[in-house]
Amino acid sequence: MSDLDLLTQSLARNVKRWRTERGFTLDTLAARAGVSRGMLIQIEQARTNPSLGTVVKIGDALGVSIPTLLDYEQGPKVRVVPADQVVRMWHTDSGSYSRLLVGTEAPGPLEMWNWRLMPGEGSASDPHPVGTVELIHVTAGELLLTVDGVEHRVPAGASAYFEASAAHRYGNDGDVPAELVLVVSVPPVR
Repeated sequence: MSDLDLLTQSLARNVKRWRTERGFTLDTLAARAGVSRGMLIQIEQARTNPSLGTVVKIGDALGVSIPTLLDYEQGPKVRVVPADQVVRMWHTDSGSYSRLLVGTEAPGPLEMWNWRLMPGEGSASDPHPVGTVELIHVTAGELLLTVDGVEHRVPAGASAYFEASAAHRYGNDGDVPAELVLVVSVPPVR
């Protein structure tokens, strides 16, 4: 089975598991996540490979992290994620990417990401649930962080945090790649 097939099967199983555990119908989850009922059916039947944005919306609606949705085995309390098992969630032909390094439920989803943004590139994010916080540490270049329409420059060596319940964008308008570590903490579903 290919890595993509494994992730698709894991996502199908875990979305259904967490939806059932939360007591959500397909219609309830569709409304909470802002995705169609038909898309959820396709995901739960492992008939589609949804976009990162769709997976994030479903995770936020369920109150679980992306690693939890993609996890294909029940791990021990200590889990080491080997470098070759880090999940690259998106990339561009010029070399920008985001990699999900590790995540857990603590008590809500908690994720650590590694990002590279090539000059002139960026990635926008829809608002997350109220109470979501993101922490950023820039290791190279300069990040242009836009939160709720306001731009903030975060140079190499600097860190930032923000409430991610507003639309936000990570960008690089510099001449060199921007590299950063990003931590996302989502509150548990009530």
